[in-house]
Amino acid sequence: MAFDIDMIKAVYGRYESRIAAARNAVGKPLTLTEKILYAHLWDGEAKEAYGRGKSYVDFAPDRVAMQDATAQMALLQFMQAGRPQVAVPSTVHCDHLIQAKVGASSDLAVATDQNKEVYDFLASVSNKYGIGFWKPGAGIIHQVVLENYAFPGGMMIGTDSHTPNAGGLGMIAIGVGGADACDVMAGLPWELKFPKLIGVKLTGKLSGWTAAKDVILKVAGILTVKGGTGAIVEYFGEGARSLSATGKGTICNMGAEIGATTSIFGYDEKSEAYLRGTDRADIADLANSIKDHLTGDSEVYENPEQYFDQVIEINLSELEPHINGPFTPDLAWPISKFAAAVKENGWPEKLEVGLIGSCTNSSYEDISRAASLAQQAVDKNLVAKSEYTVTPGSEQVRYTVERDGFLDTFDKIGGVVLANACGPCIGQWARHGAEKKEKNSIITSFNRNFAKRADGNPNTHSFVASPEIVTAMAISGSLLFNPLTDTLTNEKGEQVKLDEPQGLELPIKGFAVEDAGYQAPAEDGSQVQVLVSPTSDRLQLLEPFKAWEGTDLTGLKLLIKAKGKCTTDHISMAGPWLKYRGHLDNISNNMLIGAINYFNDSADNVKNQLTGEYGPVPATQRAYKAAGINTIVVGDENYGEGSSREHAAMEPRHLGVRVILVKSFARIHETNLKKQGMLALTFDNPADYDLIKEDDTFDIVGLTEFAPDKQLTVVLHHDGTEDRIQVNHTYNAQQIEWFKAGGALNIIRKNQSQQA
Repeated sequence: MAFDIDMIKAVYGRYESRIAAARNAVGKPLTLTEKILYAHLWDGEAKEAYGRGKSYVDFAPDRVAMQDATAQMALLQFMQAGRPQVAVPSTVHCDHLIQAKVGASSDLAVATDQNKEVYDFLASVSNKYGIGFWKPGAGIIHQVVLENYAFPGGMMIGTDSHTPNAGGLGMIAIGVGGADACDVMAGLPWELKFPKLIGVKLTGKLSGWTAAKDVILKVAGILTVKGGTGAIVEYFGEGARSLSATGKGTICNMGAEIGATTSIFGYDEKSEAYLRGTDRADIADLANSIKDHLTGDSEVYENPEQYFDQVIEINLSELEPHINGPFTPDLAWPISKFAAAVKENGWPEKLEVGLIGSCTNSSYEDISRAASLAQQAVDKNLVAKSEYTVTPGSEQVRYTVERDGFLDTFDKIGGVVLANACGPCIGQWARHGAEKKEKNSIITSFNRNFAKRADGNPNTHSFVASPEIVTAMAISGSLLFNPLTDTLTNEKGEQVKLDEPQGLELPIKGFAVEDAGYQAPAEDGSQVQVLVSPTSDRLQLLEPFKAWEGTDLTGLKLLIKAKGKCTTDHISMAGPWLKYRGHLDNISNNMLIGAINYFNDSADNVKNQLTGEYGPVPATQRAYKAAGINTIVVGDENYGEGSSREHAAMEPRHLGVRVILVKSFARIHETNLKKQGMLALTFDNPADYDLIKEDDTFDIVGLTEFAPDKQLTVVLHHDGTEDRIQVNHTYNAQQIEWFKAGGALNIIRKNQSQQA
């Protein structure tokens, strides 16, 4: 039986009346996205139609999911809220802190020892506040959620940017910062600007080498890394219904790479089969009773251009396998053109490592199809020329694929099975030789391939493809290999060709597991103690940020003018820094160390205007803070792209940065900045970015009349001259109160104390 079945029954019980009210308010047929959003309004049944991309709306999510790296800060914030228990079902998943080095058993043992303090904290705080706890080794948050918690028509927020993975089971699942999670766990509404809608019509059916992964790789090439910003992507059509639930999850997962708020598929026979296959027949039965509400209205799909803001059509029967990269997930290459691109661009042709798995592609189907190729290599006397690793998505998947012999098959070609954790996908990869920073190529079935992300080496050219293509490439050892057309020379000197991969969506004998890794919380956690040592370098209780002074901000120094792509990896690196995710002051020593300084094209090297000397960004900012001087960070397009990590917002706030001024923001990061009481501003004229000089001082004028849709003025004080420029913001009335209070959490704490 499913977790939280009574909650799901309650959600479905109000669906019919809420959708009827929404249809009446909107006055036209509804997309699936609209049905779920309007069914989860905080105020109940819809009384008005909301403007896409305009209206801020309060929602009531059904549940919250947190991974261990972000859960630390989210729960440290929740502890300040004053509640005895979380208001909605919530879970913590220990998947980010396990470093891949040797293999699953050894790496898990090391992580359990090294992270004991953090795991004990997360287990105890979960036990106290009624939160489900998934132990280290249980699996990656998104696969575990898909197997246990996702349900059609539900709404979930999660403290990880790939939370949309649950859209594969028809759930609106959105990645957020820990402060948003704190709000929902504290029983408050969750605010979101009502999204625009992008419809993707899938026709035909996948066959041969093409996989679900290729759908999102194709879409990423069409929309780019910010083409989905402010929008939910809804997939529909006969092609959508032909995809497995986990294949749909892959597509939704990587929708984060186009900046989409989330992505979703409707409930269908594949969804039902997956629910029943994962021991949730009770949810399948409930969903069947309201299945007309768990997909868009037929009129919408018959004439999608009338109901979506943008429509894309992809014929799965004609879709080629794709390989995207390097250095960005939206540089899309059909495999027929990839080898030529490798040669033309001078990318390293030799493939060093192929890595499959991660939260994006770690299902039974993915692993079984990859294993079919590994078995072919064995049968055809081929030896894998590249290193090869496999990351199962959950203990349930790992146990089942081991039972069915797939892990033995991988072992025969030299494959190394890593722990059921994120590992190399998030930089938790102790890759031997990466410190040499040699130019090399790797290919993964992961979702992100930013420079330095996997192994810390800026010269690692990382490419993204399906597990099938990754496996074939690893067998060949070359980026020039096209398994659809090319042959390989085996150990006997014969020319052999790999046949199309074969696999199963669900195991014939069903899933199996001995210990899934779940720990239920205490029924009464009032006596549970949550201990945080004052001398710990891993955990630190939070101090509230100071409220706004009530005046304009003047005399701000420029900390850094960031050039080009500045993701949350550049602002707050992962990898070895993950161990400090629960200690704000310590992790702040990585603030913006990956950002490129516009004035010298260097990372972690900025001018201290007090001394005239150049030094690391965090040390320079600490010098400004010690002198009582506020600062500003200037950035380029899509600033804060990537992970949901709110540390990228909390670190600047903690160290005294007051304003982030950029050409444009990635959605989650902009919200995180607002939640922490920061000023997130954008140039009215993007060309004004070029006016910023290294020794500038800034005034932010108009804050005493700070209001929605009202521009602010920034005065740039150069050496003897000045420029006045107009800047924009997206703060609504409530968010302006967050700024004035010094952060949203200060308001939560105040309200809770008044109710006590």
